[in-house]
Amino acid sequence: MRAHFTASRLTVVAMFLCLMLASIWLAPQALAANPDGEIGQAVGTVDADTWRQVKDGGNSIDSRHDSNYSLINQSGETWRQIRNRWISPGGLIALGGMLAVLVIFYLLVGRNNLDHPRSGKLMLRWTALERAMHWTLATLFLTLAITGINLLWGKFVFRNVFGDVFWANMIMATKVIHNYVGPLFSIMLILVLAKWLKLNLPRKHDLDWFRQGGGMMKGKHPDAGFANGGEKAWYWILATVGLVVIASGLVLDFPIFGQTRDNMQWANVFHGIASLMLIAVSFGHIYIGTAGTEGAFEGMKTGYVDETWAKQHHNLWYDEVKQAEAADPAADPATAPDDSLARQQRPN
Repeated sequence: MRAHFTASRLTVVAMFLCLMLASIWLAPQALAANPDGEIGQAVGTVDADTWRQVKDGGNSIDSRHDSNYSLINQSGETWRQIRNRWISPGGLIALGGMLAVLVIFYLLVGRNNLDHPRSGKLMLRWTALERAMHWTLATLFLTLAITGINLLWGKFVFRNVFGDVFWANMIMATKVIHNYVGPLFSIMLILVLAKWLKLNLPRKHDLDWFRQGGGMMKGKHPDAGFANGGEKAWYWILATVGLVVIASGLVLDFPIFGQTRDNMQWANVFHGIASLMLIAVSFGHIYIGTAGTEGAFEGMKTGYVDETWAKQHHNLWYDEVKQAEAADPAADPATAPDDSLARQQRPN
């Protein structure tokens, strides 16, 4: 009992000595403090006039490292207004309007069917590598489109329906997916553009294709090579607007190269506008390649198209293939040409 009491006393004495040493060490700093000076620098009553002065700039700046922004950042408010008042509703009008146009067009005009029965003879249109590149790019594009739409408008639906907890986890996953898939899409798009550049160089007959509306309205099918005017237009939209999406997205994805806050805000504006334009136009591309044109989806699914389809939609390419077959006595016109011969027949 006595030993326990002695140990307790020693513990109390040790704690007291520690407090004494800490007081001696902190005393000079306490004596060096200037309460009057601190009061002079402190903000007084924070009223409306005070916040107006902060908003106007002056000496009220962000005190974080390497920052010279006003405590209330005017450019940030400008970005928020552009995003919420223009990009968000404008994008909704663009996407909804494009979907409405396609539905009305389908109801009034219907599918672009083949004018003649299928021949049963096939022509190689897309190789296995090209189909793999297309579907990889399409998957990445759809992933970014869905996550991007969720970032812009998802809170108005999922947050109200499922609550804050569900929405918080959903938007966190959405941001991670969008940020990591973006660079992969950038690489794949550049590879696809390089692969199909030669196929999509403009030709004189492309102008006639546009004048005749691609043959979808009048029933007369204009001349087209391996890629028609509409396909070339989609290619060059990807090569221009798509590259804006890539560049602005990389600025947002990797904020480690000296980008300022203003740079990031403008990159976000350009990224949003360009992405929404790309998604809206992609609706037309998807429609024509699926429900809008008989036989179009088969080519990208299997790689082969019927000769009737090729002659109707890409007559110049069809003629080139037939001329090459006629020059090759080993070719069997009753069957599909093998891949090696078909590659020679294709422009790329």
